Amino acid sequence: MNMNDVKAEKGEYLLSTDKSMLDLKMIHEFLSTESHWAKNIPYERVKKSIENSLCFGLYHNGVQIGFARVISDYSTIAYLGDLFILKDHRGKGLSRWMLEVIMNHPDLTGLRRWILVTKDAHDVYQQYGWAMVARPENWMEIHDPEAYSN
Repeated sequence: MNMNDVKAEKGEYLLSTDKSMLDLKMIHEFLSTESHWAKNIPYERVKKSIENSLCFGLYHNGVQIGFARVISDYSTIAYLGDLFILKDHRGKGLSRWMLEVIMNHPDLTGLRRWILVTKDAHDVYQQYGWAMVARPENWMEIHDPEAYSN
């Protein structure tokens, strides 16, 4: 599938889907040590997840300071995951901007369903139409929070 490359600029910030620009070491470091959802994730798992996802790198003056990835069939559904911005760049509206660019990506428009899991950013996502699952009794999961510790 030939994905449409996206580049967007906001002041000194650049958001791009060009995977060659991604700083895998920084992404792994954040996910494995600072995130609550992927603690201890092995480097190879991060690398493989990036290879198999549509990724968005956020850069400030050429240095990566944020990331998000989307898993999708590009027709009906998309899962948004691993969205983060490094601490020094938070509070500047960048996550909202990232979300806007991601959801308007030409290969992700017109989908029937977007999904994500968040512990503490509900207010950010709700501004873009996200809501709590209407019928949680219809959803099922297999979840192993210790998957990367074993």
